[in-house]
Amino acid sequence: MLSGLMPLRGDALTAAVAAVVVIGSLTVVQGASGTADVWRAVMPWGMALMVAAVAALAWRSRFPVPVALVAVAASTVYYPLGFPDGAVGLAGVVALFGLAADGYRWQAWTLGLAQFLVIHVWEAVVFGSPRLDSAVAVLEMVLVVLIAGEVVRRRRENRTLERDRADEAARGREEVLLRRASEERVRLAREVHDAVAHNISLINVQAGTALYLMDSQPERAAEALATIKRTSKDTLRELRATLNVLRSVDEQAPRAPAPGLERIEELADGARGAGLEVRVVRRGGAPPPGAAGAEAAAYRIVQEALTNAVRHSGAAAVTVEVDCGDDDVRVLVRDDGAASADGFTSGNGITGIRERVAALGGDVAVGPCPGGGFAVRARLPATAHAGAPAGATAEAADSAANGDDGGRGDRVRRERRG
Repeated sequence: MLSGLMPLRGDALTAAVAAVVVIGSLTVVQGASGTADVWRAVMPWGMALMVAAVAALAWRSRFPVPVALVAVAASTVYYPLGFPDGAVGLAGVVALFGLAADGYRWQAWTLGLAQFLVIHVWEAVVFGSPRLDSAVAVLEMVLVVLIAGEVVRRRRENRTLERDRADEAARGREEVLLRRASEERVRLAREVHDAVAHNISLINVQAGTALYLMDSQPERAAEALATIKRTSKDTLRELRATLNVLRSVDEQAPRAPAPGLERIEELADGARGAGLEVRVVRRGGAPPPGAAGAEAAAYRIVQEALTNAVRHSGAAAVTVEVDCGDDDVRVLVRDDGAASADGFTSGNGITGIRERVAALGGDVAVGPCPGGGFAVRARLPATAHAGAPAGATAEAADSAANGDDGGRGDRVRRERRG
């Protein structure tokens, strides 16, 4: 508690310097007058005023307004009482300047103008009329001190504002980096989910086929095992590439491009190996310029839709239609499997499809068809809209990272069991 009343080192130094200047000024006055009565003349009340004005400066930072009142009042009253001239007024100047510089604006201006009026009125009373030259000099001194304090205050505020802006900019850059990292994690989670869910589904189906045909049709069982080998190799390659990105942010750029429309036929071959009849229909010309993101999204949408058809629908045939327009890519995947028109439950795969399309600012429709079967229809603009969301929500990211049935398993399995 007492530490809060102790003067600060800088303020104590200021008070010491002021004391040296005041004592030195009286010594100079004594030498100039050639008399030894100067020190006797200031005793005792003149010395008390000097001590009060100078000593108060030692607490200027802790109690700026009370210190200014004491220092300015003591140094102002000192002169009208007829004590020997000196630099006692320096203490009032320092206190007044500090008050203005610290932001106590109306207190500083009120105190400064009061000091001017006291001296001006005293001179008018003593000398019978105002002394304009002295009044102007005092007013100039007060204004210089107050304006100098305002300038210092303003410079401090500018430095504080610049520092706050720099801190805010740093926080903004950090938030951007965190947001980009979060978006990248969501993207990687989607990639892992899409690759693993699709390929593991094919491996599961092919493994069942191989076991079933091992004795009766060994040739077809061997074909299923070969498909398993090829699919597992592709899965491992995609997982390795994703893990390399996660291990190092300084990793060199990937040598293989992101999968696009040219690889949809590979997805169809994998689904055919699982026993589906897949028909791929391409319309339009080449993908529109700048459609790399739309191509990658179209590939993943077809991959997820075929995975759903293999795992959950019980479909025999699937049609994949890809239409490349002038400024967008349209995808339709429709199967003839079991699906109820009264609704279905969206899983992580369907959620991932919707998020991919939303990230590009496109449109998507997913659900059972009125005439039977299940369809996924999406329109993907070549360039993402400015207002499209940059990434998935945290909840969707968690879902995508976990991997799942793609959206319809429970519902369709209940229908098939029924």
